[in-house]
Amino acid sequence: MCGTCGCDESGGGAGGGVGTRIAVAHEHPHTHDHPHPHGPGTVTLEQRVLAKNDDLAGRNRAWLAERGSVAVNMMSSPGAGKTTLLERTVAELAGSRPVAVVEGDQETMLDADRIKRAGCAVVQVNTGAGCHLDAGMMRGALDALSPGRDSLILVENVGNLVCPALFDLGERSKVVIISVTEGTDKPLKYPYMFAAADLVIINKIDLLPYVDFDVDRCVAYARSVNPDVRVLTVSATTGEGMDRWYAWVAEQY
Repeated sequence: MCGTCGCDESGGGAGGGVGTRIAVAHEHPHTHDHPHPHGPGTVTLEQRVLAKNDDLAGRNRAWLAERGSVAVNMMSSPGAGKTTLLERTVAELAGSRPVAVVEGDQETMLDADRIKRAGCAVVQVNTGAGCHLDAGMMRGALDALSPGRDSLILVENVGNLVCPALFDLGERSKVVIISVTEGTDKPLKYPYMFAAADLVIINKIDLLPYVDFDVDRCVAYARSVNPDVRVLTVSATTGEGMDRWYAWVAEQY
């Protein structure tokens, strides 16, 4: 599990990560440092870590449900266009319902600053060496955000198509974003991520004339590992297809 990719959870499981920091953009930071000693991973340890995480995620989900709010966990490889998609979503949905964003990155406040400029409450979670968010980090972010009733919380997970799929955050749905500048065969190379998805978004379709990407084949590959998954094609840059994304978001309530 994570012991092989630099974010070993062996020092106490979910709820921290290596050097996790949670901060509100341009406001007083909420800092949570949880150093963990490194050690060999085992199946037993992995099960214990994930069980603890799932318990925390269940509490997050109940907390959100009590407030009529939902969280959407958005995952992709780096550069697929998650932040651009979120910027446009925030700008175009903010008038219809309360929207807040949790930004996950290993370092910097850059993406949180972009989202704040789009007009949205946001917290940045910096995971240090960690390659995913977990339910404990999500709990800290929710406490920092303190979202109102009926809020939509969009979570931009750390760019990675492996570990984020393993960790429930308490979200209503998981969304995987792939761009046409990536390989058509991504669903076959990262099957667990696509198998866990409720929705796959194929982004940057405005670039289709310039790249070698087969949309129909990518959809077929995604459904070969997840027969029921829904797939949308969008361009977060031009706005094409974004109405279908907003309709899907509305269905989550």
